[in-house]
Amino acid sequence: MTKKPNFLLFITDQHRADWLGCAGHPVVKTPNIDAIAAQGTRFEDFHVALPVCMPNRASLFTGRMPSVHGLRHNGCLLSERANTFVDVLAAGGYATASIGKSHLQPFTDQPPLRKSDGVERLVPEAWKDDVGRYTKEEPASFDKPSDAPFETPYYGFQHVDMVTSHGDQCGGEYGQWFRQTVPNWKELRDPANELAHDYTCPQAYRTPVPEDKYPTAWVADKAVEYLEGRKDEDAPFFAFVSFPDPHHPFNPPGKYWDMYDPEDFDVDLPYDAHENPTPPMQHASEMWEKGITPPIPQMPFRTSDQHVREAKALTAGMITMIDDHIGLVIDALKASGEYDNTVIIFTSDHGDYLGDFNLMLKGPIMLPSITRVPMIWSDPATRAEVQTDTMASTIDISASILERAELAPYNGIQGQSFLGALNGTQAHRDEVMIEHNDGGPRMGFKKAVRARTLRSADWRMTVYAGEDWGELYDLNADPRECRNVWDDPEYAGTKAAFSMRLLDHLTFQMDESPRATRLA
Repeated sequence: MTKKPNFLLFITDQHRADWLGCAGHPVVKTPNIDAIAAQGTRFEDFHVALPVCMPNRASLFTGRMPSVHGLRHNGCLLSERANTFVDVLAAGGYATASIGKSHLQPFTDQPPLRKSDGVERLVPEAWKDDVGRYTKEEPASFDKPSDAPFETPYYGFQHVDMVTSHGDQCGGEYGQWFRQTVPNWKELRDPANELAHDYTCPQAYRTPVPEDKYPTAWVADKAVEYLEGRKDEDAPFFAFVSFPDPHHPFNPPGKYWDMYDPEDFDVDLPYDAHENPTPPMQHASEMWEKGITPPIPQMPFRTSDQHVREAKALTAGMITMIDDHIGLVIDALKASGEYDNTVIIFTSDHGDYLGDFNLMLKGPIMLPSITRVPMIWSDPATRAEVQTDTMASTIDISASILERAELAPYNGIQGQSFLGALNGTQAHRDEVMIEHNDGGPRMGFKKAVRARTLRSADWRMTVYAGEDWGELYDLNADPRECRNVWDDPEYAGTKAAFSMRLLDHLTFQMDESPRATRLA
């Protein structure tokens, strides 16, 4: 009986689709990821289910949209009642490992920014409390020796090496290891000891943490350790290798800090390029003009051209560091003898505005810079270089892996396998729906955003619940989305037709699980 294929899935964090050498980026160096693409299918129009970490990761693992699986926005959690495709793999005899950032549960113990409405409720929520334990990624869970194993199974994973947070302040099991193996760890994490630099970009600082002690290196080391430890194992494996970078704060260590020069990067889509900026864009611009910074570092903001260039240079450093360490993991895979039986996948959580219209980070402005992410599938059955412009979604990854493993998905999965489109000659999706939900109001909105986007090769439409405005872009005439034609009478027919298409997608957003067990 032929052994089933292994799966090695690399995922980065705030990583735009166009920030890879193989995607045509003129500056950033990613030779190891490019090598995966040179022997695989690279999707040019692959979009997330929701462009924020936690909801999209839950969509990746469940194959379901956030409004269905329940992790609607950051700070929510994925119920332990939820099955994932990793559960299916484990039930099918696979060894499963999560190495790096998981973020299916909150990794802080801080309360949300939501203000209390002052109402005393005897029964606070529509649902009774879940019986699961949802503090596994919080700091207190790692106040123990670094060799204490993470409690498993964890959403189908039998082996977990956990990283929480971002930059040089990461926690989890990485944080335990850092505190126990680095004698001067407190000094290295003290802001007073940051290295001197001349950058002025918000959230940019030069960390004294050495390259080999930085989270990116730890994740790669743990992945190598896992692969080497499987030399005598017969079961196929699924390894999820998740890097917390690239992400703000902008602090690549060592040589990666000044590997790129800010002057090597352009501000090629400035704020003034947009003919009629939307209200949240106008709000971001007004805050910048008044010198008002966001109350928390996770909120998007407008900034200057110089700050954009600096952020791009530091982001490029983080990406190249990841690429170097992906190369080490691939070398270990080849040394293990399993390369020729391993499907290698590369994707990302979501993107980053990274200077589009002078915006930074991510938010409710649904630009392709945050919804479109890299997706590469390198299969040992072919190892052929293919580029496909068919559309696909994060929710499709689970169904594709299960089909390749010859395991049936559970009832209620919404993703569709794209294996038939890997040769580049078949279409997978003509359009994708993307959600956006916020935990509270920001960017000038009076209420927490509830937005839905429908994208095709020709159009992008976004509807904001409760607002009297929306967005519609003609991607053939305006591929960079600089002219919103929502109110243009010439496009009224397209707006109506696309609204009906979006309504069709929304009608399908009902949980089909569990099935009925009897006639009424």
